[in-house]
Amino acid sequence: MTRVSGKNSSTSQRAGLRADARRNREQLLAAARDVFVEQGADAPLDEVARRAGVGIATLYRRFPDRESLMRGLALDILGRAAHEARAALADEPDPFRALARYMHRALDLRISAVMPALLGRISFDDAEVSQARQESVEPVLRMIDAAQTAGSLRRDVAFGDIGPLLVRLSRPLPGEFPRELDNGLAHRHLDLVLAGLRAGAESATTPLGGPRVTLEQLRSAGSVSMRDDRERSAGDGLTE
Repeated sequence: MTRVSGKNSSTSQRAGLRADARRNREQLLAAARDVFVEQGADAPLDEVARRAGVGIATLYRRFPDRESLMRGLALDILGRAAHEARAALADEPDPFRALARYMHRALDLRISAVMPALLGRISFDDAEVSQARQESVEPVLRMIDAAQTAGSLRRDVAFGDIGPLLVRLSRPLPGEFPRELDNGLAHRHLDLVLAGLRAGAESATTPLGGPRVTLEQLRSAGSVSMRDDRERSAGDGLTE
């Protein structure tokens, strides 16, 4: 009969606790993502805990307040997006296929649905969040450049088309659409859009309407919008 020493038993218990804590954290972040997308960033945290299958006390042990939960969610989702983008770039020899694969995975992650919900609620100037944002966009920029160099992506497409396009496709449809149907339609509509992004598409000779927006221009416009939102919120507080 094998004897388990007290030291080994204690180590196993600590490892089990760490695994449980990690699993609880992952479940809370996944639940927060869905709840914030569906109900907004002011959704009840009790609902987040309920969907995660944990008590509200467990939520507050992991995330002391709403802001820390939102910041943790932003870092988690940006990290997952960066991983998917790097994996697509490394695995797919065709850069257009890599871009398409990443965009479909971004829909699954709901990054472009949850991040807009967090705008104005957490600081995107935070060094860690800023670094995570940069790491999530760099491989996407490389895919765009490589696909255009290879002649498979329209030359007039910029990051400012890809990011906001995913935001529009990621938003849940109005009404009581089943989640599975909503997701399926989002991927179908993305396939339709990707067909139009190909340089060889029949429509590629037709100039795109509207401005061509770079990543820097997109960020600049977003910063102005967030500042205006904060100023309006401050003004509303003064008039109450």
